[in-house]
Amino acid sequence: MGGFRSRAASNRDNSSGSQPARSGMSKGYQQRRSADKKMKAKSHGSGDRVRDVAFTALQAVTVEEAFGNIVLPQLLKEHKLSGRDAAFATELTYGTLRAAGLLDAVIEKASGRPVGKIDSIVLDILRLGTYQILRTRVDDHAAVHTSVELAKAHGAAPAKGFVNGVLRTITRSTPEQWLDRVAGGEGLADLALRHAHPEWIAEVFNDALSGAGETGVASQLEEALRADDERPRVHLAARPGQMSAEELALVTGGDEGRYSPYAVYVDHGAPGDLEPVRDGLATVQDEGSQLIALAVTRAPLEREDQGRWLDLCAGPGGKTGFMAAWAMGEQARVDAVELAPHRAELVRKSVRDLPVDVHVGDGRYPASIDTLDIPSGGFDRVLVDAPCTGLGALRRRPEARWRKSPEDVAPLVTLQKELLRAALAATAEGGVTVYSTCSPHPQETSAVVRAIAAETGAEILDTASLVPEVDGLEPGPFVQLWPHKHGTDAMFFAALRPARKDSAGRRADAETEVE
Repeated sequence: MGGFRSRAASNRDNSSGSQPARSGMSKGYQQRRSADKKMKAKSHGSGDRVRDVAFTALQAVTVEEAFGNIVLPQLLKEHKLSGRDAAFATELTYGTLRAAGLLDAVIEKASGRPVGKIDSIVLDILRLGTYQILRTRVDDHAAVHTSVELAKAHGAAPAKGFVNGVLRTITRSTPEQWLDRVAGGEGLADLALRHAHPEWIAEVFNDALSGAGETGVASQLEEALRADDERPRVHLAARPGQMSAEELALVTGGDEGRYSPYAVYVDHGAPGDLEPVRDGLATVQDEGSQLIALAVTRAPLEREDQGRWLDLCAGPGGKTGFMAAWAMGEQARVDAVELAPHRAELVRKSVRDLPVDVHVGDGRYPASIDTLDIPSGGFDRVLVDAPCTGLGALRRRPEARWRKSPEDVAPLVTLQKELLRAALAATAEGGVTVYSTCSPHPQETSAVVRAIAAETGAEILDTASLVPEVDGLEPGPFVQLWPHKHGTDAMFFAALRPARKDSAGRRADAETEVE
């Protein structure tokens, strides 16, 4: 554990009966949902459209278990917020969701009441107010006053005095003093809470950094948590062959990316409104995802490329589109497999006018997909961007860190192994399979690759050589990106070559690996 002492056991024994920041928030949500019936007054708006939108988005996430990055853009359009108002509403919503566990710890300390016993309407108002006090430049008086107005307008008028009292208590101490009170220790749990992460996720990051041989793991971990707690810039990908990163940066006012020759960073609150994105000349895609697609197209083959490429887990289509745009110049074609019909439709929309055939089916069983024409020798290039915990993309999915659980990992690992096994079986001899996840969890990354390589005799290739632009990678055959080092999501990818077989179909070689 890199010198950090876990405090999970002592946290579970805490007499308050609620430790949302350290062990997740599901218990509180369940209690609050049943309490919602107590406040039935119809919302009529507080007169502050920005905070009304932010509060409504928080309630959708809290009560309806919606996704913040889906519900907020809809609300911004519905309430016709744009420019600075949209940017402020976005900051309030995503910032509050991202820091929810830390905010809850402060609210508990200031109110003397477990958050699980606070009605969800009141709690979301308190979270919004506390976020403004601790993490923005909003005047304390304005944060308190607007929160009280929200309570009056959204069915919590009887609790306006409680809201006022708790928030005024919070304003009497500095953010640093509150951090010292709720997370002032030196253990891993306190470090995690200071940077708004559950302890178990900090443990995963710590293990990933330690296992990769990172030097100064303790300081690296704090840097990783800090970067993961910051609002990321939007990453765009220019469509290869149709627009350059330089042109995209000029049109959008953004900055060219550090690594991908097609990446541009922008600060636009609604990237879908940008002209190149509307016209299909660019997409919203993290630079790490672009590097994965580039690795698929760059990997050397030990055979002539027949122009048959496969994306085995294609939805929602970002990497598929990137691969297909590249495939056009190579006279290649991409088959895209997606299990969920609605996600398959997203793939179709993202690859219009590109050489892609979209198939609805289970990537674990390609042969069972009626519409998929599998070449007799196999596909030349196969990408398996496996379903995962998503721990590497938490900064872009603000509420996700408080919803996930260590119990999510095991069933995903089983699925990941099945998909990688199927991908290798569908890859031609001399072809290449790229396995990727948006998670740094060692069980989902290197452990999956090594296990399936050992089982199938696949060769693990020097993946870092496929993205020579990227600096700061650790030695070894895999690529693990980090927000604090590369500015990308914490993406992992590895390239493999399937084992050769003799005339009888038996493996002709044993596992080999680049050291």
